[in-house]
Amino acid sequence: MVSRRGVAAGGIAAVAGGLGGLALGGGPAAAGGGVRLDRMRLVSLSHVNDPATTNVFPGDPPFRFRTIATIPDDGYLLHYVEEGEHTGTHWGAPGHFNTGEPLADELDPSDLFLPAVKVDVREQCRDDPDYAVSVEDLKAWERRHGRIPDGAMVVLWTGWDAKWGTDAYPNADAEGVMHQPGFGLPAVRWLVDTGRLGRTGGTGTDTFSPDVGTDETYAVSKLVYQEHRISLEVLGNLAALPETGAWVLAGGPIHRHGAGSTATIFAFVPTD
Repeated sequence: MVSRRGVAAGGIAAVAGGLGGLALGGGPAAAGGGVRLDRMRLVSLSHVNDPATTNVFPGDPPFRFRTIATIPDDGYLLHYVEEGEHTGTHWGAPGHFNTGEPLADELDPSDLFLPAVKVDVREQCRDDPDYAVSVEDLKAWERRHGRIPDGAMVVLWTGWDAKWGTDAYPNADAEGVMHQPGFGLPAVRWLVDTGRLGRTGGTGTDTFSPDVGTDETYAVSKLVYQEHRISLEVLGNLAALPETGAWVLAGGPIHRHGAGSTATIFAFVPTD
């Protein structure tokens, strides 16, 4: 894994060097210089998918991973993977929750490459697993770090990434109700109404969903997943994502009429 990241980072730096000062990201958030890839390091924000540890959202199909060819028997190694589109770290397309909105193959590549901000709410969530991030939380963040860019990926760091692979991650009670923090609906309405989430952009989280776990109506998801906005979910390694200045890229296969994709999600983090 480390060697692959090193190779990828080297390749990106080489390409960026050839491109010189080319700024990537054509939307409003790119104003003022855009992204210099030769001044970024690559960080993975994804958990490793492993059937022994991967938490699966209640009701989703089980995750199966089996060997179907080995080097001693077949001359090569190959596995068969069976999982839902949103198993483990993944991104969702607008059509995941809204009929008629774009599906995975109808998005533009630029919809998956976005300026990112990280809102650290671990303290609020430590004693309240049902914590709903408020408009005031976001305004307090802006007083410290400046305005959230238009069309941004707004990532919550709730601390749930540290619980991955354990029963504490879904945090279900005796009735099977999950208790995970998320965005409050007024906070997302404010992000949308002010353009911070525009035609593009989205929400990110280290939990299963941008919704608070107890909300079975998915009200936040239905609002986020509109136009060309996406959601990044079950993120990991958020300690490596700075509060400002990074960009995120959502990878993974693009399935025809897909609702999203299990993904390796990368952060491009400034080195200076």
